[in-house]
Amino acid sequence: MSDERVYVALDLPNVEEARAMVERLGDSVISYKVGLQLLPVGGGEFCRELKAQGKNVFADFKLHDIGATVEKAARSVAGLGVDLLTVHARPQVMAAAAKGGAGTSTKVLGVTVLTSLSEDDLHAIGHTQTAEELIRIRALQAVESGIHGVVASPLEAAMIRAIVPEDFLIVTPGVRPVGADAGDQKRVATPADAIRNGASHIVVGRPITQNGDPKAAAEQIIASLA
Repeated sequence: MSDERVYVALDLPNVEEARAMVERLGDSVISYKVGLQLLPVGGGEFCRELKAQGKNVFADFKLHDIGATVEKAARSVAGLGVDLLTVHARPQVMAAAAKGGAGTSTKVLGVTVLTSLSEDDLHAIGHTQTAEELIRIRALQAVESGIHGVVASPLEAAMIRAIVPEDFLIVTPGVRPVGADAGDQKRVATPADAIRNGASHIVVGRPITQNGDPKAAAEQIIASLA
């Protein structure tokens, strides 16, 4: 029993530990997120390896650079065959990534506001808008730029769903099962609430990978979405 909407975040120190976690989870999980922690230690090839096993792969690399560089980087990552790729939700960056990924099966997502940021954090950076206001602006810019979706906290999913096309992806990290520790996440919700609010996919990391029985933890989360 797997659910392609549930991406397990392989935020682990090396590819060997990530590979072992995939083996432990077995057929219970079909979708995985590979992030910056693994990128410099073989994460790109590991994405290719997971795809060869028939898994869905989310390359959470958060590209952010000048347009020409992002376009070329997005094209390179798409060449790995990944299903999802993140870039920062700046209009020029999103448009460049859309161009780089054009003609491939990779869907580009704009990261709106990190789920670890609170309102105070945003004000300290220099933003005058609330998190919700800023996410609304960036979601609309993502649609305009031609990418396929956004990453936002589950608390903003319903607001985004109301203003974007029906097939637009909303991927929500900051998902925690009932009773789980929020860790460094500030804007969280349960997996079922995230889907109910309009998320197309959810990302779950530590509640699964740091559980004594990760397979059982994953199956419990998947069952809560049935």
